[in-house]
Amino acid sequence: MEPVTIVLWVAAGVLIVIGALGLILPILPGAPLMFLGALLAAWAEGFAYIGLWTLIGLGALSALAVAVDFIAGAFGVNRFGASGRAVTGATLGAIVGLFFGVVGVLVGPFVGAVIGELSVRRNLAAAGRAGFGVALGLALGTAAKLAIAFTMIGIIVVMRLL
Repeated sequence: MEPVTIVLWVAAGVLIVIGALGLILPILPGAPLMFLGALLAAWAEGFAYIGLWTLIGLGALSALAVAVDFIAGAFGVNRFGASGRAVTGATLGAIVGLFFGVVGVLVGPFVGAVIGELSVRRNLAAAGRAGFGVALGLALGTAAKLAIAFTMIGIIVVMRLL
């Protein structure tokens, strides 16, 4: 194996792993990184297994994952009347929640959104609704991104094995 091929494979693996982490870490663009990893893997093999049409499909799925994330977040914000600070709080709560395991991942966005909303309004009931909406949007977006990412991985594996 040539050194360039090894570098491409290593870079592809790193991008796919970081992309997988990005599916639950809101600060990393998970699906686009996974797509770039698949592109490098295809290039490393001279596009023998993963060709142009497969890459176009993976790129479309990656774009869909990004769009779904924005749409789900907007749903939570608009439907439950959350402010921008609630969204920021939910994102920070999700990041901090990662350090507290599954419970932190589930509760962190809600607590962060409520704190963010309370910094704008002093009404606890409105902040609770906004926190619920933002957390729901974040959860729906994450679930959709995970489904799309597993689809991408499945396509890559199937194309590689065929």
